[in-house]
Amino acid sequence: MSALLPGEIELENRPSIDAKALRINLNRYIYGTFAEIGAGQEVARHFFRAGGASGTIAKTISAYDKNFSDNIYGEEDDKRYVSEARLNKMLDHEMQLLEDRILREDNPNKMFFTYANTVTTIDFAKKFKGHGWMGIRFQSSPDEAYSEITLHVRFHQTEARIQQEALGMMGVNLIYGAFYKNDEPRKLLRYLYDHIDNDAIEIDTINFKGPLFENVDNRLMSLQLVKNGMTDAVMFNPEGNNILPARELYKKNILALRGSFRPVTKVNIDMFEKALEAFIQEPDVEENKTVVIFEITLSNLRAAGEIDEKDFMDRAKLLCSLGHIVMISNFKEYYKLVDYFSQYTKKQLGLSMGVNNFVEIFDEHYYEDLGGGILEAFGKMFYNNLKVYLYPMKNEKGNIVNSTNLKLHPRMKDFYKFFKYNGKVIDIFDFDESYLDIFSRKILNQIKEGESNWEEHLPEGIAGLIKKHKMFGIKE
Repeated sequence: MSALLPGEIELENRPSIDAKALRINLNRYIYGTFAEIGAGQEVARHFFRAGGASGTIAKTISAYDKNFSDNIYGEEDDKRYVSEARLNKMLDHEMQLLEDRILREDNPNKMFFTYANTVTTIDFAKKFKGHGWMGIRFQSSPDEAYSEITLHVRFHQTEARIQQEALGMMGVNLIYGAFYKNDEPRKLLRYLYDHIDNDAIEIDTINFKGPLFENVDNRLMSLQLVKNGMTDAVMFNPEGNNILPARELYKKNILALRGSFRPVTKVNIDMFEKALEAFIQEPDVEENKTVVIFEITLSNLRAAGEIDEKDFMDRAKLLCSLGHIVMISNFKEYYKLVDYFSQYTKKQLGLSMGVNNFVEIFDEHYYEDLGGGILEAFGKMFYNNLKVYLYPMKNEKGNIVNSTNLKLHPRMKDFYKFFKYNGKVIDIFDFDESYLDIFSRKILNQIKEGESNWEEHLPEGIAGLIKKHKMFGIKE
């Protein structure tokens, strides 16, 4: 068990939800407020039921009515109540009230906190299962600046009551973790699911900030979400902050480029730029409503065995430095990626890929777990508004291979023709032929072996970053 905080009474090691709430309540220095919107006061309820709450809870509030909520926290520009912006306003407002009404000079040893959530549970038609934001702003000693943990959840249960119960337990786990596991954020992340079925609720975004987490890189925490099976995909922006996939992808045209990016090369960027040029020429695509995703799969990160987190961060930092949004996913097969995007948009979807990867998706072995096999997979993939932008390759004879002369298993040829002649496969012709001789694996070996001339095959500035930050095992 973690070391005791000041003023705490030793408890039996019972990691139940009630025991966690009681441990918080019996620490006379932990003091704060609860603000919960949309699913009842499920988190505060656990603390009241555990006993001793009068020493911990200054106030609970549930501004369920929208007019009341707007009057307290202000209106949102987008009129949305279940949003990160709303959560932040709740945390700001409630913490300010706590500071104003509980004077520090009268309570010099109090460690203040504010917990908040804004949630929508499943609708009556059971069409939308619901989602929510929750967060805690807190201190681990009375004189320190506040730290904060915020996260987004998606419900998978089909009953509102069960969703509320899961929310209540996760809220207790979050508050407990903030005070007792803040020095071990990875464990804190795993403990959020204590007494909750992993399939019941999904965490697809989490961010840590403040003095307690100054050494925490939120991109690594995103990776943990996918690695631990808490979600299938996470995204972060060029600044390295985790972002909510639903918010980024909602009603957008999406172009995705999958790769190892180890390191990112000129051919990767040429593939992206040429595919984007073709993509925005599609009749229903507006450039200002288009998002480009650089995707790395978990299977790719595990290609050499266990995930090397420094290697992951090297790739992520380079892509971010070029201004790109990065996705880490558990979608080994492309059809799963397309299916995921289709949850958020009915707009145009595009995949930019090389011929070698395109040929692989016609391998029937990838779809043995599907009852309908490759037919079901391609139905899911191309039923959606999807086009593939195909970047050529050179074969062993030095000839250019594209959609007109690629080699497939004889059984797949007619199947392929159906998609090809229905305009689902678009060749990229205005490529730089010299880039077709660039391979990330070769460059990676050159970097590790201390060879020369690899720099010229990378986008501007990338080689300098690799050398400066000693990435990919570069020799001194």
